[in-house]
Order: sequence, then structure tokens, then C-alpha cells
Amino acid sequence: MRAHIVLAHPEPKSYNAHLAATGREALERKGWSVTVSDLYQMGFDPCERPEHYLAPLDRSRFDVQSEQRHASASQTIPSDVAAEIARLDQADLLILQYPMWWHLPPAILKGWFDRVFIYGDVYTSKKRFENGRFVGKKAMLSVTVGTSEDTYAYNGRSGDIDLLLWPVNFSLAYGGFSVLEPFVAYGVEAGLRYSDSSSVEARLKAITTDFATTLSRVETIPAIPFNQMADWGGDGRITPDAPVYSPFIRRKPQLELE
Repeated sequence: MRAHIVLAHPEPKSYNAHLAATGREALERKGWSVTVSDLYQMGFDPCERPEHYLAPLDRSRFDVQSEQRHASASQTIPSDVAAEIARLDQADLLILQYPMWWHLPPAILKGWFDRVFIYGDVYTSKKRFENGRFVGKKAMLSVTVGTSEDTYAYNGRSGDIDLLLWPVNFSLAYGGFSVLEPFVAYGVEAGLRYSDSSSVEARLKAITTDFATTLSRVETIPAIPFNQMADWGGDGRITPDAPVYSPFIRRKPQLELE
């Protein structure tokens, strides 16, 4: 079995980097082969731009989707993007390791999606969800947040963690991945270095052990349900008999009685 870990944190001594290394070690102990893309250390450019395309379709105007489709068809996908796609193709499991910044992933990880999930080669209108390129593969988020689990409850002041992570999970599902329930490390303060103090070290070590244990039984982690293409009608809306799994895709709200 193979796994690919994408790390999105600028500090090599960060707890996120420590978790990425922990994940790699845990999976390797199971006999897996593991690759890691440390986006900051790689100098990965998160900005889609015309300079990435050496043989553009149109030099007068940069249309992202058209250029991605042209590069896919002409086999001129930027080399850094092609390398990441190859790693995803080889992997049975993808892990995205990142901190929650302003309720979102770091910009470099959003840019990784913008560029690596390229139109044409990775997805099209017919190649998504149950027909996606990565069908049969699993993906999982491993996220650090600054405050407690209670603050990320359904009624917490930081917002419902399941809803905050939904857009990233949905993007993975869009590409065909079976998305596993996320691992969330709570109470990891911004700027905290691994082993800063004895009390902090004990707490972080407990999280580390939990993460390693989680990955040791990765085959048993439940998948998050998402709607499939068959659940939507010709108008792009959920069909009456299809299930709904998230407030992001829901039935028409009932009008309040006067």
C-alpha cells in the first residue's frame, strides 16, 4: 500500500511537520510506502499564472480553465503539477496535513488544489465524484486548531468543525476520493513549537500517540458520505428521493408559519 502526505506549514519544526513525520512513521510500520510533499520547502507556487504554461493556447489572454484543458490534451502540464498528480495516482491514501488559519487552510494548500486538480487531466464535467480520476482511493484531513474541541462543536464559538472542513472534503470527493473522517488536533496554539514546555509536551505527545494509533487502523476509519452525480437531476439540484448529508446541500427550507 502507498500513501502520500501533503504538508502545508512554513516551519520545519512545527507541530504540523511533527504530525506529518508521525503519520509517515506510523504507516511505514504497517509496511506502507509513503511519499511527502512539503509545499513550503518545495517552493510550490500556489498561484495559477500564465508563466506555468510553456505552450499556451492563447497568449493574448489567460483563461485558466482553457489553458489547463489545453495542457492536459497536449501533455504539457507544468512539471510540478504533473509530479503531484503522479504521486496521487500511485497513492492508495492521501493525507492533507495543515493548520487552520482564519477558518481555512493556508493559501498554499488552496493553491495546490487550484493547480493540481487541473481541468482535463484530473476532472471534467463527466469525470468527477463516482466517475472521478481518484475513485478507489482514500483521502483524509489531519488538521491542527488553536482552541478546544468544545469551541469547535456544533454550537461552539469557533464554528462547527464538520462544516468548516466540508469545502476541502467536498473537493476531495469531487475528484473521486473516498473521504475519511478527519483527525483534528485541538488546542495547538499558533506559533507553538513541539516540546516548548513539559506540560505542553505531554499534551502534544498524547495527540501524537492518538494520531499514530488512528493511522495504525486506517482501514477502519469511517468514510464521510457525499452525494453522487446520480443524486442530482438535470437541473443540477438534488432529486426528491436522494439522501442529503450536509447543510451545504439541503432540501428547500420550509417557510415559517405566520
